[in-house]
Amino acid sequence: MKPPFRADHVGSLLRTASVKTNRHEWKLGNLTAEELRAIEDAAILETVKKLESTGMKAITDGEFRRDYFHLDFLKELAGVTVTGGMDANPNAKVAEDGFKPPVLSVTGKLHHQKDIQVADFNYLKSIVTQTPKVSIPSPTMIHFRGGRKSIDIQAYPDMDEFFHDLSQAYKQEIDHLYAAGLRYLQLDDTNLAYLCDPKMRAAAAERGEDPNELPRTYAALINSVIDNRPSDLTVGIHLCRGNYRSTWFAEGGYEPVAEILFNEINVDAYFLEYDDERSGDFAPLRFVPKNKHVVLGIISSKVKELENIDDLCKRIDEAAQYMPLENLCVSPQCGFSSTHHGNDLTHDDQWRKIELVVNTAIKVWGEA
Repeated sequence: MKPPFRADHVGSLLRTASVKTNRHEWKLGNLTAEELRAIEDAAILETVKKLESTGMKAITDGEFRRDYFHLDFLKELAGVTVTGGMDANPNAKVAEDGFKPPVLSVTGKLHHQKDIQVADFNYLKSIVTQTPKVSIPSPTMIHFRGGRKSIDIQAYPDMDEFFHDLSQAYKQEIDHLYAAGLRYLQLDDTNLAYLCDPKMRAAAAERGEDPNELPRTYAALINSVIDNRPSDLTVGIHLCRGNYRSTWFAEGGYEPVAEILFNEINVDAYFLEYDDERSGDFAPLRFVPKNKHVVLGIISSKVKELENIDDLCKRIDEAAQYMPLENLCVSPQCGFSSTHHGNDLTHDDQWRKIELVVNTAIKVWGEA
C-alpha cells in the first residue's frame, strides 16, 4: 500500500531526556555540533526501532533535531530572519521563564542556499525497515502571520515575485530530497486551519488580506511547489489549529476552506485535526474527490487520557458517511512535540497512543 497508511502519524515525537539535555548543552557552547548530532543519531535509532515495533509503517525521526516544527527549516532559507516572540496566546499556559515563541520575517531575497533536510533524511533512510517520511512546514508559513508587513518592501515590492521565489526555493529542496530517495513528504500547514476561525479571519482582514481569497492564494502557492512532481512521490498536507505545549490557537470547522482545500490543492492526502469539538463535524469531507485520502486525527496528542477504541471506530464510521471508508486512515491529530517543549504526556502515554492508532486501523480495515 502506498502512503498514507491506514495507521499513520504526523511526525514529531517527544524528545528523549538525552536529546533535550544535550541540545541545551550545545546551545551553551558545551558541545560541538558533531557531538550533538551523534547523540541525536543514537536517540533517533532507538526511537525509530520502537516506532516500527508498534506496527507503524510511516517512520519519521521524530523531528529530534529541531526546536520548532517550522522555524528550524524556514530560517535556513536565504532571506528569512527569525526574531523576538509572537503575541501571547490567550489559550496557552504562561511559560515559567516568560518565553514566547519567535516570529519570522522576510528581510531579503528568498532562495535555497543549501540542503536543509537531506542529511537528516539520509540518516533516517539508513536505519528504517519501513517507509521513511519527512515533514516540513508548508510554504504558506512564511506569509500568513505577518502578511505583507512582514515582507521587506525593498526586497519584494511585487508579491508575485515573492511567491515565485518562495516556490522555487521549496522546489529545490524537495527535488534534492527526492533524489536522495524520499517518496513520502508531508507539508505542515496551520494557516488553512486558522482561516476556519472567525477571529483569525478578522485578524487577517486587519492586516489587509482577504480571508476569502487567501485559501486560493495558498492553494496556488502549494501547487506551484508540488505540481509536476514524480508520480511515485506521495505528498500529504497536515492542518493544525495549534499544538504548543498542549494548547491551541484557533477553532472552527473546515467548511470555510473545504472546497478549495480538497479540490484546488493537488496533494494526495490530508491529515485533519478532529480530536475535539473545535474542529467541527465531518460534513466538509463531502468535498473530498474520490482519488484522495483523508487521515482522521481523532486521537489526541495533547491529553494523557487514552481514547476508547470502540468510540474511535464509531467516529470513523461517521466520517465514512461523507466519503468512502477505503479512502480514510487514522492518526493522532498532531505531533507529540511540535516544539521541543513537548505536550502534557509522558513517553509511555505517547507510545500507548501510537499503539492505539495501529490497533484502531487493524480493527477497522484489517491492516495498519
